[in-house]
Amino acid sequence: MASTAIAHPPVPQAAHEALRSVFGFEAFRGVQEDVLARVMAGKGTLAIMPTGAGKSLTYQLPATLLEGTCIVISPLIALMHDQLRAARANGIRAATLTSVDADWRETQDAFRNGELDLLYVAPERASQPHFRDLLGQGRIALFAVDEAHCVSEWGHDFRPDYRQLAPLMEQFAGVPRLALTATADAHTRRDILHQLGIPEEGMIIAGFDRPNIRYAIRHRQGLQGQLERLMGEHPGPGIIYAPTRRKVEELAEKLSASTGRTVLPYHAGLPPEQRAANQSAFVASEDMVVVATIAFGMGIDKPDVRFVAHAGIPKSIEAYYQETGRAGRDGDPAQAVMFWSAGDFAQARLRLGEVDEARQQGERQRLDALASLVEAPTCRRAVLLRHFGEDPPETCGNCDNCLQPPQVVEATELARKLLSAVYRTGQSFGFGHVQKVLTGASDDRVIQRGHDRLSVFGIVEGEDARLLQPLARALQASGALVQTEHGGLALGGDAREILKGEKQVSIIRPPEGQSRRGGRKGRSSAPNPVGDPLFDALRALRRDIAQELEVPPYVIFHDATLREMAAARPASLAEMGSITGVGAKKLEAHGEAFLSVIRQH
Repeated sequence: MASTAIAHPPVPQAAHEALRSVFGFEAFRGVQEDVLARVMAGKGTLAIMPTGAGKSLTYQLPATLLEGTCIVISPLIALMHDQLRAARANGIRAATLTSVDADWRETQDAFRNGELDLLYVAPERASQPHFRDLLGQGRIALFAVDEAHCVSEWGHDFRPDYRQLAPLMEQFAGVPRLALTATADAHTRRDILHQLGIPEEGMIIAGFDRPNIRYAIRHRQGLQGQLERLMGEHPGPGIIYAPTRRKVEELAEKLSASTGRTVLPYHAGLPPEQRAANQSAFVASEDMVVVATIAFGMGIDKPDVRFVAHAGIPKSIEAYYQETGRAGRDGDPAQAVMFWSAGDFAQARLRLGEVDEARQQGERQRLDALASLVEAPTCRRAVLLRHFGEDPPETCGNCDNCLQPPQVVEATELARKLLSAVYRTGQSFGFGHVQKVLTGASDDRVIQRGHDRLSVFGIVEGEDARLLQPLARALQASGALVQTEHGGLALGGDAREILKGEKQVSIIRPPEGQSRRGGRKGRSSAPNPVGDPLFDALRALRRDIAQELEVPPYVIFHDATLREMAAARPASLAEMGSITGVGAKKLEAHGEAFLSVIRQH
């Protein structure tokens, strides 16, 4: 749904024709047509569209129709090069101007001569005087600012160079501007509009829902085994985010040995050539898994990632949404799983003290919102979408809590006992010690400290004793319990209100035996047919062509296009041209080869 009821001018017929001939699609998706209508009419636009909704088409298609070059400002070189390959495969005249491009002279000449539809640059280059001088020597059709949330100091991924884009665009005030992002709350949206000089009526919101992604959040317990099971359920490409470089390398080595899958590490501490090689291998692979820090992913335009796993909590709900959004960009089923522990929140709250005082309140609010998502007994998707200002249904039917509703337990009195024990033992002991005091365990350390003589000694038993650990996790996530620098527990947040009985506490009762899997039994995120000789042959041909052209397989055709070919079995180029995703350029380049394979079957 668009964010306003403003009537947009109709999209020119030429745009509908280009959609079919260049990209191979019969119709626009979601708000693409609304965005294109404003762009083609020369109006400033902010498009907030979820990953996989086709943001790039909203500037690539106008670039093929408007006079001049569309200047695309994008934050990462890898992302630019991925999009460059895809654009050229569709016959679009595109180039990048980055620090690793040796053909920069030819690119600049092509721009001056009006021979480019698209020119990709980083914000660091776009803000330089010499680049402005270059732009003055050619004709500009459009400024497209990708990952536009980076312009906002309020946003979760602020980049100062994005603030220098406004002066650039003011120098070319007659050129329309298009800002694009998948991740922006209400405050960030207002900031983007202000910083980039886009009118409020130019904001179009497609919504944040990614219905093809199944969300699941589980307590981290035997992480390697949990990840092995996840990889076993999802044979396609996957991304595992780990919190530290050391953990990245450890998990990559262990999972590679235990699963037999290709699992490679990625973090900023690796040599640049190894980092680039691992990223290229992942982009080109149909089944590889990469274990990475959050430095990985923003520059990856890979559509067929079947799962994203977090081996710890992300920085915020915004970061979680963006990182999980790298799964299922092709619209096929995918899964996002977070494995967390109370220690993750304890460490995150300790690090708040290192943040600039002006940003501490905002960061604390982000952490509290993330804790609410993690501890939610209700629909995960609803919590996520409400965070971005939407009004979703109460249930989605495709998250762990909807598929297997948890049992919620009222635990206010138990929480008061736990907080009281933390206080009475001096707010300097870890959970294990406090648990022994509450359950009356005979322990030398408890006796030596005289904690067996406290009023809280032995006051918890039976079923309540089993709930102590999940309760402590919930209280740490919410901040009512905080970790000291020496690893002990102390009161924080709203602990006083809980102790006074002014605030109620509810927690999720842990399931018996193994933790919830968060999905329907037997349901897989692999939508491709199994044991179909024609589909397998089409995929093998795609792989061979991709290797020959040195591009990822999805640049040739997406899996969905191959599935449609296998089902429709076109017998001529004309029939092949009606398959979704087969544009004129790809039909000319690859049509006969794929028809030949179809005829053989």
